[in-house]
Amino acid sequence: MEQRVSITKLKAMKKRGERIAMLTAYDYPGARLVEEAGVPIILVGDSLAMVVLGYDTTIPVTMEEMLHHVKAVVRGTHRAHIVADMPFMSFQADPQEALRNAGRMLKEGGAQSVKLEGGQHVAETVRVLVSSGIPVMGHLGLTPQSVNQFGGYKVQGKTQAGAEKLVDDAVALEQAGAYAMVLETIPAQLAQVITDKVSIPTIGIGAGPHCDGQVQVFHDMLGLFTDFVPRHAKRYAQVGEVVKQAVAQYVTEVQDGAFPTERESFYVDESALSELTRLG
Repeated sequence: MEQRVSITKLKAMKKRGERIAMLTAYDYPGARLVEEAGVPIILVGDSLAMVVLGYDTTIPVTMEEMLHHVKAVVRGTHRAHIVADMPFMSFQADPQEALRNAGRMLKEGGAQSVKLEGGQHVAETVRVLVSSGIPVMGHLGLTPQSVNQFGGYKVQGKTQAGAEKLVDDAVALEQAGAYAMVLETIPAQLAQVITDKVSIPTIGIGAGPHCDGQVQVFHDMLGLFTDFVPRHAKRYAQVGEVVKQAVAQYVTEVQDGAFPTERESFYVDESALSELTRLG
């Protein structure tokens, strides 16, 4: 059986200067398509709260909901490295609680690593997880679980003090044992400074072109989620429009009696038909 992409391979990609493409997936068919397209690392993001479950933010999504989707993504893949997002309040209260919840992501969910938001204040939690054999991806900058504290989805690190803190956070995460980190919605220049400062891969989302890799949300890049379009998202297809057109055609054909045809129907032989007619 083919082995999954390891954190060792991901670190080696940075050393070789090979850019890393990461994408989210939330279910079995989506994960299969993403892996078959060549994506080496799939994030089961808590963004599913909004783009799949219809919440206003990522905050309401639960461990059980995350595990449900992690399992589906793992079943749909065999080669990609699967990162499970740690939902709000699954790791913040206590490192030991974080350890139990992260362990569930690997043991029950089948993920190969977890991602959690925060810098220096979660470094000890990262250290506890890594020392217990759980690979951790960090997440700095605009951390969506802190949206209420930020007062909205705003660019982070625009001031000197804010930029310096993010650099210190990045160093703290690396020293704690994180194997990679997401940099979200920060100035491109700052992302380059952090990328050059740390030896582990940086994965950008709204952080410019200088990160070691990029991550996008499946539903954003395919035009499946239309409530709002983040500035950092590039639409590679308008799948949502294709879906609506296909469904509208289906509705019309059902109403007009054009579907199903003989092609989509099943029949019995004449002897069985006569028996059915007699019984009727």
